[in-house]
Amino acid sequence: MFKWALWHEKGDAVKDILSPNGRVKCVFELKNSQISYHVYRDEKLIIKPSRLGFMICGEEPLTNGLKLVRSQTKKHEEIIEMPWGEDRYINNNYNEMAFYLAENKEEKRIFTIRFRVFDDGVAFRYEIPPQPKFQRITIKDELTEFNVDQNSIAWQIPAYQPDRYEYNYEKCSVFEITGSVHTPLTMHTPTGYYLSIHEAALYNYGSMTIRINSSNVLQSDITPLSDGTKAHLLLPFLSPWRLIMVADSAIGLTTNRVMYALNDPPAGDFSWVKTLKFIGIWWAMFVGEWTWAPGERHGATTEHALQYIDAAVRLGISGLLIEGWNDGWEGNWLENGINNKFTTTTEDFNMEKVARYARDNNIEIVGHHETVGFVDNYENQLEAAYNYYVLNGIHYIKSGYAGNMMTINGRKEYHHSQLGVNHYQKTVELAARKRICLDIHEPIKGTGIERTWPNILTREGARGQEYEGGALSPSHACNLPYTRLLAGGMDYTNGILDITNSVKRMATTVTRQLAYFVTIYSGMTMAADRPFIYEEKFKDLYKFIKDVPTNFEKTVPLAGEIGEYYIVARKDRDGDDWYVGGVTSETPRRVLINLDFLDEGVFLAEIYCDSNDAHFRGNPFGHQISSKHVGRGESLDIYMAPGGGFAIRLSKQK
Repeated sequence: MFKWALWHEKGDAVKDILSPNGRVKCVFELKNSQISYHVYRDEKLIIKPSRLGFMICGEEPLTNGLKLVRSQTKKHEEIIEMPWGEDRYINNNYNEMAFYLAENKEEKRIFTIRFRVFDDGVAFRYEIPPQPKFQRITIKDELTEFNVDQNSIAWQIPAYQPDRYEYNYEKCSVFEITGSVHTPLTMHTPTGYYLSIHEAALYNYGSMTIRINSSNVLQSDITPLSDGTKAHLLLPFLSPWRLIMVADSAIGLTTNRVMYALNDPPAGDFSWVKTLKFIGIWWAMFVGEWTWAPGERHGATTEHALQYIDAAVRLGISGLLIEGWNDGWEGNWLENGINNKFTTTTEDFNMEKVARYARDNNIEIVGHHETVGFVDNYENQLEAAYNYYVLNGIHYIKSGYAGNMMTINGRKEYHHSQLGVNHYQKTVELAARKRICLDIHEPIKGTGIERTWPNILTREGARGQEYEGGALSPSHACNLPYTRLLAGGMDYTNGILDITNSVKRMATTVTRQLAYFVTIYSGMTMAADRPFIYEEKFKDLYKFIKDVPTNFEKTVPLAGEIGEYYIVARKDRDGDDWYVGGVTSETPRRVLINLDFLDEGVFLAEIYCDSNDAHFRGNPFGHQISSKHVGRGESLDIYMAPGGGFAIRLSKQK
């Protein structure tokens, strides 16, 4: 039901928008012809008055001299069913108010700001219709502010750096933030609440980063194009939603699904999309056994691929990733990516034979496209490259953009600029037409468009385990659930059990590697180690990797603190079983897992945990495997060693 309100042409206005449960309140204010908003949680101010508006090239700023023409209210209640993911059902309940604004001055430009207030967040976006005098605009800057208490604690990674999102999270006070930082930007306020600033439904616009402006307030900083502007737009234009997630605790943030609710329903029939667990011709190259480039130790040979398909069958795993099969890996591939060919194999790889053998054995091939950011080269081959996979019955692609910048239209652009965003979207939509699912590395961050385009099964977009060997600490995986993972699933390349390899010695215990299959969700999940490690050395631990599903009915966060630890339970979407995973930082801890989340009945708990003498440095292989019958209302006492973790399968007994 819509409600309308008309306003005096020159009058000020203050309007409250309450969440359905009344705990969150957003206040829109038009005062002295300028617009702002502020936000309360339980009547405590968590976002102080923050300005809104745009700087437009060749125009006066779209922020002053405004009048409110009318407002429109709406109440919405809906349960969304997700095709795959961490939860099958998501509540989409909010109160909405749209403010239709016009200028008092001669230009008389018009636009709308639409607010939605949820029980666990506030979102708003700008809507700019065609104007009487023009239908195109160029954004110089976006003036959206997020005026949080400067003494709030933030967990952040820097923006505009060569490795994109692939940095370790740093903890600091908001007033200590320098330069621009990526979203989600998670903060703990002095009043005790947890916030995370992010965006939803990012299309045809630069990614939002956050910086401190000259007024010492957090402000949006849209990733620029090479010409220095932020976006070239044909009207009408709907900006991405600016999203403020709110929770009473850090663990409460981890199941915030407002980002998905702000996106549109699926753009067609995606019943063909299936989540996938896979192994890969990948880690052997990181530890130096094989190479991406052709030669005596080439990894992606026909022989190796056939062997890995046989291994996938033996391991009971559904897919195989093959990297390095195509022409272009010779020499310094990071500099020579313009030479990559996506329909031409190396001499020692027979795509047709491998694909046929995989089909005969019911194994899905995960194809690979490493563009190195040479987008012009990739887009010239894109249709043919996708058709090549379709011809060979390949339904999954891992794409990569490992260059520091993208080459688009002959110019160097940020991956996260408007042009980069548009390129990623082009690959998503073409893949959907070809019925191909994507695992995007060096991606644009997730903004919930997986709801609209479910063929995006996962992304990278943070430091994964390829950075092991010195660049990751145990606290990294304890930061991710509260930061990066608020933007959706991540391909972390789990399950590496050869953790003392001299080339890639890892900051983890072996049971922690099992925990990642639960704590770090991904619609395409890689069991990343080499098959012989699973078959010959850790057959007992591999059982959990084989058992754990890739699609869940429900997620229940159990306990955690940012950078310290994280424990979560998830229910299998295709059965009655539950899976629990936990990880800790360098600090050991003993936790009591309350099993109240279980359904009625008896469950067999298969417990994989650190031994009492385990340590990610001193004794990373120390572990215990045990089982016992449990039920709802009982609890499990679990020890996590320094840099350790645990995994539990709870099987419903008949």
